[in-house]
Amino acid sequence: MANLNLENLTLKTAPKVSKEILEKSQNTLGFIPNMYAKMAHNPSLLESYTNSYNSFRNNSGFTPIEQEVVFLSVAYENNCKYCMAAHSFIADEMSKVPIEITDAIREGKRISNPKLAALSKLTRSITVHRGIISQNELANFLKAGYNETHVLGIITGVAVKTLSNYSNHVTHPEVDTPFTSRVWNK
Repeated sequence: MANLNLENLTLKTAPKVSKEILEKSQNTLGFIPNMYAKMAHNPSLLESYTNSYNSFRNNSGFTPIEQEVVFLSVAYENNCKYCMAAHSFIADEMSKVPIEITDAIREGKRISNPKLAALSKLTRSITVHRGIISQNELANFLKAGYNETHVLGIITGVAVKTLSNYSNHVTHPEVDTPFTSRVWNK
């Protein structure tokens, strides 16, 4: 597996656009995630990721629990250990996803909540099949209580996580201390 040998950038070493994003992260989270410190080498990547992430959170039409189901389902299919740990922690501590839902996604098992199961299933299919889904898959998703605009929200979530998952695959950021309680191995 390829590995870029990029050090974590800091507020002192990051380019101007990246520095502004890192400062905001430091002020909001109390730390700079290692993933951001690696992405900061290319301001277009970090800015694209953070803007898209925030837009997904604010405009996708999904609840915080559903958002985590999308993010965890994509990270699972993309085998991203960093994002699985980070979003499992966020699911537990911030979005209040029932732990059995988060653990089912992490383990590739059946989700007990039918609506969330349908969301995870379509998200995983869109991720694996690069957006090409069957009419039957769409019908099952809609039957679970979602609408067609939610499909577009899933696509946003897949795009956001693909940016971070692929970046993490080549930069290998260390899982941040707050997320280590949810380290994941597929």
